[in-house]
Amino acid sequence: MINCLLVAAGGACGAVGRYLIGLIPVQPENGFPVKTFLINIVGSFLIGLIAALAAKNAVSPRLVTFIKVGICGGFTTFSSFALETDQLIGSGHAPTAFCYAVLSILCGVAAVFAAQKLIA
Repeated sequence: MINCLLVAAGGACGAVGRYLIGLIPVQPENGFPVKTFLINIVGSFLIGLIAALAAKNAVSPRLVTFIKVGICGGFTTFSSFALETDQLIGSGHAPTAFCYAVLSILCGVAAVFAAQKLIA
């Protein structure tokens, strides 16, 4: 039961963080979804960081659940990423969609790697 509450509380924190970043007035002319991109990279870094700390037993399993499942689950935006990529393609911005998809994947994986190396 406590883990469910931790996930719910973390999810609320992550969702509010995502909402607040969404309020930043950034609208690139080419339509690149910079806010979703940044949310995914920060979320990737955070999940990499907590996973590395957990592997070293440096944090409690409950804190891992709170951050990894709760905060990161509520904060990151893969479904938005998929929708925005589709919308870019549908609106005739296929090169921007391709760039967005490739950068999101490469930078997201690199952020997890960097976070884990930071802790190692």
